[in-house]
Amino acid sequence: MPRAVYVLALGIFAMVTSEFVVAGLMPQMADGLDVTVPQIGYLITVFAVAMAVGGPFLALAVMRLRPKQALSILFAVFLVGNVLAATAPTYGVMVAARVVTGIASQAFFGVAVSVCSALTREEVRGRAIAVAMNGLMLGTLLGLPIATFVGGHLGWRAAFWAITGLTVVAAAVTLLAVPQIERPATGAGGGFRGEIAVFRKPRLWLVLSTSTLIIGATFAAFSYFNPILTRVSGFDAGTVPVLLVAYGAATVVGNTVVGRLADGWAVGVQVAGLALNSLFLTGFALLADLPAAAVVLMLGIGLVGVTMNPAMATRVQRTGNAGPLVNTVHTSFITLGVIVGSSVGGLLIGAYGLRSPLWLGAGLALLGLLSLLPELWWRRRTPPPARASVVAAGSAPASGAGSPYADSGTR
Repeated sequence: MPRAVYVLALGIFAMVTSEFVVAGLMPQMADGLDVTVPQIGYLITVFAVAMAVGGPFLALAVMRLRPKQALSILFAVFLVGNVLAATAPTYGVMVAARVVTGIASQAFFGVAVSVCSALTREEVRGRAIAVAMNGLMLGTLLGLPIATFVGGHLGWRAAFWAITGLTVVAAAVTLLAVPQIERPATGAGGGFRGEIAVFRKPRLWLVLSTSTLIIGATFAAFSYFNPILTRVSGFDAGTVPVLLVAYGAATVVGNTVVGRLADGWAVGVQVAGLALNSLFLTGFALLADLPAAAVVLMLGIGLVGVTMNPAMATRVQRTGNAGPLVNTVHTSFITLGVIVGSSVGGLLIGAYGLRSPLWLGAGLALLGLLSLLPELWWRRRTPPPARASVVAAGSAPASGAGSPYADSGTR
């Protein structure tokens, strides 16, 4: 595994820590900016929406550059946004800072995954993506608690300054460790047209929607673990951070395992992950009032939820291409899952109680399984030799033996 892949994980770690740091500093930021706690909560939504909507446009803006140059520019944009957040005199300026950092983060994820693909052989790309995505898992496991600790002792602005310093380090190491490579191939036509043309494939949109449902199912539950564990399961507030660290550790383990399997069994991994997540979420909804069962089921969600990222990315790349735009749009669909799961889950709590987000997650996981049925149907009807010809062509045939839902080369 090239060392550059591990370096890219550091950049992702910095950006994920910046994304979630607000969650741990809401009271302090509300006092410092003279607004309410719910208004500070909106900063998380602003970041997510900026990622989903603005990220692909910034990826388009840098797509003609070599990946190393693109990463440098994205680091610079993110750094500007983070300094703006650390020095924000008003709530409006903080909103603007979150928009800038959200857009830069999304584009960075897309380019970073594309670079991982360019640096590694196809048969180990899933593992490479898993290594890079460990930055995301560790951002939840370590980045958020550390930033919360710094902000709690030195003030919330100090937390943003610490992330700024980490970003500078990550950028410097990236410039040293990532080799100068050409832009990854983007399929027929190449360049801008090649990046755009791939979105004409109906099966790519279906693959992207599966990613949205996988993440939506997980975040419907994750967004409300704290109130569920305290008000339904009966844990005290001091125990919840320990449980969340255990959940984060489970995601690191699951991500590593999925990364090992994603290259050969991307569809099978998603089927198994969605089926298990549906069972874990249903079990959690039914047994949330039993502390031991709640912990076991929560850890199960950690093992098979966001950890599907390597399989999701591998399948998207083989269905579309490994270019930065496809990867950035994919992360936008992932972010859409975060928005849907957390926002709809919040609405359901007001009407049906704290267990309702868990039921929502189980339902989204089942929809994710249904979205895989066309692929499974095609595989059952298509013999291996015909499937191999689809892989060689790089896309499914428009008609005849193939199906518009064929997943190029993904088992």
